[in-house]
Amino acid sequence: MSAGDLRDIPLDTVEVRGAITIERTERGLLPRRLPAWARAQIPDPFMVQTTAESAGIRLALRTAASVIELDVSATRMAADETVSLPPSHYDVTSGGELVARASSIAGSRYVFSFEQPLGYAAPGPPTTVRISDIDGGGRERELELWFPFTDEVEVLGLRADAPVTPPAPDGRPRWLHHGSSISHGYRADSTTGTWPVVAALRAGADLTSVAFSGNAMLDPFTARTMRDAAADLISVKVGINLVNGDVMRMRAFRPAVHGFLDTIREGHPETPVVVVSPIWCAPVERAAGPTVQDPTRTYEWSIAGGTSAEVAQGKLSLATIRTELRDIVDRRRPEDPNLSYLDGLELYSERDAQRMPLPDNLHPGPDAQHHIGERFAELVLEPFIAARSR
Repeated sequence: MSAGDLRDIPLDTVEVRGAITIERTERGLLPRRLPAWARAQIPDPFMVQTTAESAGIRLALRTAASVIELDVSATRMAADETVSLPPSHYDVTSGGELVARASSIAGSRYVFSFEQPLGYAAPGPPTTVRISDIDGGGRERELELWFPFTDEVEVLGLRADAPVTPPAPDGRPRWLHHGSSISHGYRADSTTGTWPVVAALRAGADLTSVAFSGNAMLDPFTARTMRDAAADLISVKVGINLVNGDVMRMRAFRPAVHGFLDTIREGHPETPVVVVSPIWCAPVERAAGPTVQDPTRTYEWSIAGGTSAEVAQGKLSLATIRTELRDIVDRRRPEDPNLSYLDGLELYSERDAQRMPLPDNLHPGPDAQHHIGERFAELVLEPFIAARSR
């Protein structure tokens, strides 16, 4: 093959990782993070698209290629059909390290805004993502090509300037994680900059993310999806979205957490499960939700819509959620020794916020995303993997 020539690679040559299910469409492959029966139960248009986005999904392959082209039909959420979209990033890793990156503008849109929450698809043309800076020195190696966490991605075609073969069997422990936009990656700089991927790459874990922006709501269909998914380690990070939307009082929260964990345990009776409480978020540490935008500012800045007095009446704050989650885990542990609790303040605390403030008073920026990922790897993943190897 002459320099610059690319050959078509059959899609069944590569492995899709990080998806719950994979739809075979008329045009190619569409990885999904919820099965069809669960998607039918989605309650609102915002969740339709956040669950469709590709957080943690990637293609795995073995090749000596220095150039890879990926034809995709990519859909990104936008407030209308005409607004300019930012680029979406496709990252390539090998051995846990970032080795290449390319950007592309999604051709299709899912039109949604909280001011006009209709939610509809505006189809556009496919796009080609060309990754041309993969410098492997001409030797074959295992690669993972990570999709943008911001986009729904249907894979239409694949080309490379060297042969591609299936990856070796993945012997890494399978980590299944559920969380909010903080875990999904909002305000991260790319998928490999989202904290779960940072943690997985550092520790050597095979991540499947069922983290959905705005939708870590203890939904029963999410618990059933996790019940049925393969996993060696499970983590459930809940709290901030319940406060954001002011969707529960303490009376409903307690049994909802128990029910979520009970459902997971139906499919994973002995799998280690880590319950993770919220990271630091100043406006709702002691005050109740919902979180709202500060009307005195022209940029995104979240403040509490409730008060601390309302917490005493049964509304939720982050502090009360942390206390309650710890108590729930303590109550369950005598009969479930593989259940544990991680205080989210060990991942990102008030002191951390002084060094790495939340850009919108709610979501971690790229620096804090990396910090949280490093801490989770240190506190959870690496000890778990070390214990498995003994």
